[in-house]
Amino acid sequence: MFIAMNRFRITLGCEADFEQIWAERETFLDEVPGFVEFHLLRGPTGDEHALYASHSVWQSEQHFTDWTKSESFRKAHANAGKSRKDIYLGPPQFEGFTAV
Repeated sequence: MFIAMNRFRITLGCEADFEQIWAERETFLDEVPGFVEFHLLRGPTGDEHALYASHSVWQSEQHFTDWTKSESFRKAHANAGKSRKDIYLGPPQFEGFTAV
């Protein structure tokens, strides 16, 4: 099992906008071999930002890597650059974990 996470630092006051972007987003993950499940997680809110993490579970790291090179990945991320830039405090931080 492999877990892929991206941490997002979201401008305070923009949490609902960020959640709406994710709720309305087409991911195409259900058609990808090795995909198990996805969750968007809301973390703590600090003085400067709200923390979120996207959390996807894969059968293996290779399945995740194959997805990042697939047409499904390109389709899912086609509009990523078109969303409001003021929502994000920097780029997402990727973290990958392999079950032991």
